[in-house]
Amino acid sequence: MPDLAGLLADLAAESADLDARVGPLPETHWARLTPADGWTIAHQIAHLAWTDRMALLAATDPDAFHASLAGAAGDPFHFVDLGTESFLGPPAELLGRWRDGRAALASALAAAPRGVKLPWYGTAMSPASMITARIMETWAHGQDVADTLGHRRTPTHRLRHVAYLGVRTLGHSFMAHGRDIPAVPVRVELVGPSGIWEYGPSDATDRVVGPALDFCLLVTQRRHRADLALVATGPVADEWLDIAQAFAGPPGAGREPTGSRS
Repeated sequence: MPDLAGLLADLAAESADLDARVGPLPETHWARLTPADGWTIAHQIAHLAWTDRMALLAATDPDAFHASLAGAAGDPFHFVDLGTESFLGPPAELLGRWRDGRAALASALAAAPRGVKLPWYGTAMSPASMITARIMETWAHGQDVADTLGHRRTPTHRLRHVAYLGVRTLGHSFMAHGRDIPAVPVRVELVGPSGIWEYGPSDATDRVVGPALDFCLLVTQRRHRADLALVATGPVADEWLDIAQAFAGPPGAGREPTGSRS
């Protein structure tokens, strides 16, 4: 069985890292634009707070969550922005909303019945998968905030959750872009802060190798592959690096290349 306590501890640590960056900010800094088009630091936190709220709804009131899907289906390209904007408010209020919401979600996921599947956008997830997804999103939006503030984050073992999700969503990445799911496997070998992380069959012809941080930046679409030290061997691996996304929903816009390595 997945170690929910360990996953929740890592989610709490990732959230605390971001909280420590935004908590002390002057109110005016919350209006600073981040690398996400049109999103300020306030938008980044509002998005996390809104998504935590939707995950809490999925965990505690699946019928209400399913009812909310009508809005997503009616406007699949804007419902996330609309949800985010609905959670905007004065920085102190927004910060409190995010803190309270993530605590409530952690309690709900810790108490979820064994074997339950929680509804989500286009899929259903176990509590462990939901926590992993929240770690990924918190890390990714935390990267936008760190970039805006000029902070360089030190990679931690928590990157492994993001890398794992990035590998698991290979098929979704192709489907989201209207392409057939590859029939051949891809071997992924990443250099993480705690050693080499390996995914996929060792004899696979198609391969992706490089730093774990770079892979995580790629699959969360926080950097263009041209700015990363990832090497793809084989046509499937090469195509995947152009469209990889570890998040649900339609294809992300990604980031433009900058010509500099992270």
